[in-house]
Amino acid sequence: MKVIRGDKEDVFSKGFICPKGTTLGKLHEDPDRLSRPLIKRDGVFVEAEWDEAIAFAAAGLRDTSQKHGKNSLAAYVGNPNVHNLAGSLYLRPVLKALGSPNVFSASTVDQMPKHVSCGAMFGSPDFIPIPDLDRTAYLLMMGADPHESNGSLATAPDWPGRMENIRERGGRIVTVDPRRSKSAKASDEHVFIRPGTDAAWLAAVITTVMTEFPIELPDLFEGVAEVREALAGFTPDSVAEATGIEAETTRRIAAEFAQAPSAVAYGRMGMHTTEFGTLASWLTDVLNVVTGNLDSPGGAMFPMAGIATPKAGGGGRGFQVGRYASRVGNHPEVRGEFPAASLVEEIETPGEGQVRGLLVISGNPARSIPESERVERALGQLEFVVVVDPYLSETAAHATVVLPPPSVLERSHFDVAFTSLMIRNTVNYSSATFDKPESHPSEWEILLGLSGALQGLEATPAQMDDAGASALLHKALANEASPAFGADEGTAWEAVSEYAGPERILDIRLRTGPYGDGFGAKPDGLSLAKLIENPHGIDLGPLKSRIPNGLMNESASVQLAPQAFVNDVPRLSAHLAAGPSGYLLIGRRHLRSNNSWMHNIEVLVKGKNRCTLLIHPADAAELGVSEGGSLKVSTSVGSVLAPVELSEDMMPGIVSLPHGWGHDAPGARLTVASSRPGVNSNILSEPVLDPLSGNARLNGIPVGLALAG
Repeated sequence: MKVIRGDKEDVFSKGFICPKGTTLGKLHEDPDRLSRPLIKRDGVFVEAEWDEAIAFAAAGLRDTSQKHGKNSLAAYVGNPNVHNLAGSLYLRPVLKALGSPNVFSASTVDQMPKHVSCGAMFGSPDFIPIPDLDRTAYLLMMGADPHESNGSLATAPDWPGRMENIRERGGRIVTVDPRRSKSAKASDEHVFIRPGTDAAWLAAVITTVMTEFPIELPDLFEGVAEVREALAGFTPDSVAEATGIEAETTRRIAAEFAQAPSAVAYGRMGMHTTEFGTLASWLTDVLNVVTGNLDSPGGAMFPMAGIATPKAGGGGRGFQVGRYASRVGNHPEVRGEFPAASLVEEIETPGEGQVRGLLVISGNPARSIPESERVERALGQLEFVVVVDPYLSETAAHATVVLPPPSVLERSHFDVAFTSLMIRNTVNYSSATFDKPESHPSEWEILLGLSGALQGLEATPAQMDDAGASALLHKALANEASPAFGADEGTAWEAVSEYAGPERILDIRLRTGPYGDGFGAKPDGLSLAKLIENPHGIDLGPLKSRIPNGLMNESASVQLAPQAFVNDVPRLSAHLAAGPSGYLLIGRRHLRSNNSWMHNIEVLVKGKNRCTLLIHPADAAELGVSEGGSLKVSTSVGSVLAPVELSEDMMPGIVSLPHGWGHDAPGARLTVASSRPGVNSNILSEPVLDPLSGNARLNGIPVGLALAG
């Protein structure tokens, strides 16, 4: 086995690599990793040939649709798809072929509030400002622990080193979090906050800034007066009790942020996975705007990805939600999907459109969405389930057919999603480390094979890929802002035809993108061949100011006060008025763990148990429990028995369980993970949603705590 290590010559990472990356070889060699399709016959999984398995999978889903109607099918798309090239580029055809509006994904247990707030403010849910870490003088972090997660919705190798650099150049870092995390300890200041009150505290900071440190904003920013009016009731004093942050601390941080040479507020999963996640996301960027730090070096800036679609000028159709609604809960559609937490009610509730068949692509909803015990029962009720996954996971154990993609080392890699979130514009392509077995189709062939079979097409995956790539090229060449505008389509097609699958799609997007060679128009521009010639990546330079060019609102302006957000502020006020009470549960991540991923790798899970309930010693003493004891943690939907770990890093009244554990399901084939199962925190997650985004509340959950027994 080759040793996996960081590339010290890489233009972006400089050799930095996280522990999970170094274990990809272990993942490749894992004896539990599936290499052939499985079909469940008489309750037992048996191996099958690929053509048979794909045809059987599609036929089962198609028969379910014909029997119960197209809305009887649903799809769940997991987080791993954004980490691989085929999953990023080939999901749309198979979801379209499924023919059902019932699409769910991991986005609504993670970052959907950011997509919604950016969509409303900037016109596109993917036009996301990120912290310009390498130039900022003041970093305010909320609900983020990049020392463990290496950042999220902000791609930056070696966050710890970059945070250290901020301090070394005289900058300041303030972390606001219910737990004194590793990142908080590496900051200049840590401030405890009660989970779920981030939006209220940000509102108080903004009110203070707009009152005491006002700046004149250009006409490009609409809604300044409306923001001031909507947030008028939120002051440092009025939010102090609910947030747990003294008024003087709020005023001081507001002044520091406003007066810093450059500053950026950055918030992530801890604040997004709450009842007010979208308001918190919105107010993060409002704070950046009202201090003059949006689209400015050292502030919150917009990357320009190498595969972005070039655009001249601002303006567009804008962003809409609620184009249709879910059958049972009447949840509005957001980005073409419904809340993941509502999948279970769609399966359970009888009537026309009841979900009877499910397609899961690289996801584990049995562990990653709220009410896990109820989800497990619901999955068992389905008539037909197809899972695309390399493991027989807790979800795949309920499958009728399992289609395993090739190993991660048997496919090439390009960061389709993360290249648009990089703190420095960069492109980097990696070819496959090993050749996949000839009999094993590529992941894109699996997905297109399913798509074609669902539609009853005679076309092969290769023919479908040709058609899709041709349509993409035709559209790209018609874009007047592209360097390839006006290029001969026949010549361009011939140029990209040396590739197939994701590589061809990637080549088209690179050549027609903002840095592209335009099929000869800009000889020094990007192409896949140029990336292959530069295996350490190509540095495209620091982030630059982009607006108004990237804005997609009809007005070509930044909308600071979207009406839906303003209308939701009274709900936040009511929550504050109710006041704090009882224990609250939050999640946490670990450097060697990525949701439910990779718990089957011995080197990543060895050592002391990390699936523990962190609790402040004073709370433990009041409950009569000591280190190593156990507490029963309960909500209205379930309970778990968790081992106790005392920690003065916890805010009193707040307890923490990590996300993604609970590997004790019968039928799963995860030898290492099942030997250290841990407890699944989502057993405790009630179906409480942020109404603006449909995101699940995974933080700030009221819980009961009691001694075991």
